[in-house]
Amino acid sequence: MFADLHLHTHFSDGTFSPEEVTERAAKAGLSALALTDHDTVDGCQRMEAACLEKGIEFIPGCEFTVEQGGNELHLLGYCFNLKNVHLQATLRKYQEVRRNRVHEMVVRLNGQGIPLKVERVLELADCEAPGRPHVGRALVEGGHCYTLDEAFRRYLKKGRPAWAPKAKMSAAEAINMIHVAGGVAVMAHPGITRMNEVIPDLVAVGLDGLECFYTRHSTSMTEHYLMCAERHGLLVTGGSDCHGDNKGEPLVGRVKLPYEFVKKLKSVAAAMV
Repeated sequence: MFADLHLHTHFSDGTFSPEEVTERAAKAGLSALALTDHDTVDGCQRMEAACLEKGIEFIPGCEFTVEQGGNELHLLGYCFNLKNVHLQATLRKYQEVRRNRVHEMVVRLNGQGIPLKVERVLELADCEAPGRPHVGRALVEGGHCYTLDEAFRRYLKKGRPAWAPKAKMSAAEAINMIHVAGGVAVMAHPGITRMNEVIPDLVAVGLDGLECFYTRHSTSMTEHYLMCAERHGLLVTGGSDCHGDNKGEPLVGRVKLPYEFVKKLKSVAAAMV
């Protein structure tokens, strides 16, 4: 039995519906899935229903952008109460932050002579958590770029003309919020973030796990973070980070996390309640 605990849908910056992700996961032979859209849990109800139909275990989740020591990193929350008041209030706050950032990026693009409209970006996003990929799609649709990769390379990456900073909560705030909602907090793709030095600090403020298995982790990276997780007494998770067709190819099922790690995750989450 295997799981994929890092998946995105069109409720944030993926291109697949919850049903499409679940269908692909079923074909890949997965037994458990977690939906981890950015700053929203709006797709969880549909994903849970789709998983029930396919006989797949569903785990609610979300991905949060946070700050630690002046650096940006991502945290994954799992197994929390979707209706928790504090969680929902925080999500609404950062969804507004996302919309404001889209506005700022469009203003910067307009300053570059690109007549993009905020309204069109939000129409393309059609979700509560718009982001850079939606601005990129609007650039491609308008004929200003040929591909999403080109849009990021020319305009949307940090240091490029349309990049705009995003307000972030601290890692400690995010971990506390996840715990208050009855969930567990996991550092996403540490091998990509390349900030190993912050792991002890995150552990000190309550980090529960590390995403050791990840699409872009090499074998040596995976082994390193497995040892790191053991050293700090952390849970082990893993996932593909599938965004549908946004990243060149669908990745769902590319990473298959052994189910034993899911059982440990659920056990720790049950103790949070």
